[in-house]
Amino acid sequence: MKFGNAAWGFRQMPLEEQLKFTRKMGFEVLELGIANAPGDLPLTVEEKELEQVKNLFFQYGVRLDYASTGNDFSEGNQRDLEKVRRVCDICGRLGVKYLRIFSGFSPVKEVVGDRWETMISSLREADAYAGKRNVHLVIETHGGVRTFRDGVEHFMSTSSHPETLARMLKELPETVRVCYDPANLWAVGLQKPEEVYEICRDRVSMVHLKEFVPLASGHLRPAACGDGEMNWRGILEALKDYEGAALFEYENPWDVREGTARCYDYIKKRTTD
Repeated sequence: MKFGNAAWGFRQMPLEEQLKFTRKMGFEVLELGIANAPGDLPLTVEEKELEQVKNLFFQYGVRLDYASTGNDFSEGNQRDLEKVRRVCDICGRLGVKYLRIFSGFSPVKEVVGDRWETMISSLREADAYAGKRNVHLVIETHGGVRTFRDGVEHFMSTSSHPETLARMLKELPETVRVCYDPANLWAVGLQKPEEVYEICRDRVSMVHLKEFVPLASGHLRPAACGDGEMNWRGILEALKDYEGAALFEYENPWDVREGTARCYDYIKKRTTD
């Protein structure tokens, strides 16, 4: 695995600070956030700023191969299709190879009939557009999320339910890839997320590494790898032959440096023993 950092936990940190920290950790990969959090590159970014971004990545010796955005194709409309197209334009101008997106966050039982077909149609159209800009779309295995005062609750969506994930990949071109996030799968109730890896292993172009800790309320608190109850032995055994990017996605922005370092220490120890 080629370790690096994902964008979400760094959403409150200026890009140059993200790059400094990533390089300090010895990584050469940082995912760039585009139009997903307030501090991300906006859709209205101009050419001058794009050149500045490319120069910063070059200055710190970090590859500009991965980016992410926010979208939802499961709601039964194509509202976000134009947004993803515009993000693909930005990725093409930056030379980004992989753009992490979402199938959507609606409860899986609601995405049937026309809603399913609209979601698949949107993903196909977005993929065709991305391909003309030499960009691969990467769907994250991510459930729907409800936020509470003390934490979050994840529930099954189309990309976190094993059967619908398998169906989705069968109906989409092979150019559409997967971001395998075992913690998101565990959060929706799958006690053996490594079994989902077997469904999508041939399509995985990115992995996220993080964890959640169960609270007394039944909700979840984002945490560092090793803090919770996940079976990392099984997950890392499944990933033993994976050679792509594995990005740490510690989600709490207020202590993201410390949390990301703890994730790395935990995973590094278990992949080098």
